[in-house]
Amino acid sequence: MEPQAAPRSGGITDQFRLEGRVALVTGASTGIGAGLAQAFAEAGADVTLAARTEADLERVAESIRSLGRQALVVPTDIRDLEAIERMVSRTVETYGRLDIMLNAAGVQRRKPILEATADDWHYVMDVNARGAFFTAQAAARAMVPQQAGKIIHIASMTSFRGFSDIALYGFSKAGIVQTTKAMAVEWASYNIQVNAIAPGWITTPMTITMNQARKDWVNAHKPQGHFGVPADLAGAAVYLASPASNFVTGQTFAVDGGFTAGHPWPSLDDE
Repeated sequence: MEPQAAPRSGGITDQFRLEGRVALVTGASTGIGAGLAQAFAEAGADVTLAARTEADLERVAESIRSLGRQALVVPTDIRDLEAIERMVSRTVETYGRLDIMLNAAGVQRRKPILEATADDWHYVMDVNARGAFFTAQAAARAMVPQQAGKIIHIASMTSFRGFSDIALYGFSKAGIVQTTKAMAVEWASYNIQVNAIAPGWITTPMTITMNQARKDWVNAHKPQGHFGVPADLAGAAVYLASPASNFVTGQTFAVDGGFTAGHPWPSLDDE
């Protein structure tokens, strides 16, 4: 028997609403995770916020509650597989369901490949790759009985291109693209859509530590000429979390100010 398409109702604008849905966001204390948790709440979802720093999570939770939505704070280190299970269980126990899972937790160590250590490897991979994989697995187990769900990974420009000194991050984010495809194929029969967003350079606590020369290079090589902010990803995230994307799965969407489209040439006046 062929899987049936999820039903839609209302007009096109209604398809982007998230009322009655529950979202779980990792890395929700700052940066992209915090911004997209807020976006889900603005679209109508109740949200579980997970990260390691409870005080920062509570700050985001208060902002979400001010919108009239519920916010559950679950301090979680996704390197701990038992903590992942508790995070998902608490979400389902509190809200009765889990509809949207956003994997935004991520870490970075800037170091040349020749200087990278096993500790560097495990630090980056245990969060960005292993943690994302098992968080999605736990979320999908909660979604299978519902026969519906949306899982969104955060990939990167480093998923597609090599950059010096951040190879470990790139390895982890390249894996996210393939993980997205494999999960999409395996879970399609359960009506679970799995997609990824590949942000360009976004102003977050991770990117503000870049030196000015690299920031200048980034701005010179993207058509829109500047860093983005987490809110620039909100439209794509809400789309992928909503019924509007019910026939979209296994895709990675670049939201990058045009970086992957090409690089601006110098002005003709300079020739």
